[in-house]
Amino acid sequence: MSYLQALVYRRSGIVLEDGKDYLVDSRLSPIARDEGVSSVDELVGKLRRGPGPELAQRVVEAMTTNETLFFRDAHPFEALKSHFVPEIMKARAAERSLRIWSAAASTGQEPYSIAITLLEAFPELSSWNVRILGTDLNEAVLERARLGRYRELEVNRGLPAQYLGKYFTRRSGDWELASSVRDMVTFRQLNLVEPWSELAACDIVFMRNVLIYFDSETKCTILRRLRSVLRPDGFLVLGGAETTTNLDDAYGSVRFGAGVYYRLKPPPADSTRGVTVPRVA
Repeated sequence: MSYLQALVYRRSGIVLEDGKDYLVDSRLSPIARDEGVSSVDELVGKLRRGPGPELAQRVVEAMTTNETLFFRDAHPFEALKSHFVPEIMKARAAERSLRIWSAAASTGQEPYSIAITLLEAFPELSSWNVRILGTDLNEAVLERARLGRYRELEVNRGLPAQYLGKYFTRRSGDWELASSVRDMVTFRQLNLVEPWSELAACDIVFMRNVLIYFDSETKCTILRRLRSVLRPDGFLVLGGAETTTNLDDAYGSVRFGAGVYYRLKPPPADSTRGVTVPRVA
């Protein structure tokens, strides 16, 4: 167990707690079978012998949590519609550009929920340059996200019935998302604990239910990096059990309805000289 804990932490920053043997067995047993070994212990032994980075990556991806659903928790999407986007649209009226990042996209339900919210509430954005980026550590779940095809159980979890009929088509027992929604979202693999390359400045960042898996040092590092990506007047959306408090005092909190959200604090009046504004691609 200690070897797996060290491997997962080193490659993903995720802390795998003690007492998770059942989780290890359930998630790694299929990989053990694929590798032609009879047990998870033998799989770990194979990892120790250093067969290559691909197996290690498969194991790390298997140990990451990919739980997600459409419109999860509801209130962040209400805040997106009622507060975030209207304010950003006023601020970006001249450039007519909107950038949103879903930093733990998994199989795509969150960024696609964002896209549907924009289509429903802001038809005027059709003339804007709107980009939604979904990233995840796990390339396998991103491949599913790009397809935009979901099982019956998946569309029954969180997705309002009227959106199923409006934005999905039945295909061979699954539900396929309309291209008008899929085309709004770009997916790419990104490990939050490794350097973030070629990330454009973002107006809104959804980084929900991912910081809880990191230790305090890693959380601080991620929040510090995020400062260079989140535009000075942008919004950060964390999970209900997550906060920037006692981790990074560059952020302040704001409350809209049932949710608490975060923004960068304005720099002190005497420190504005030399401040670099994040670029927009």
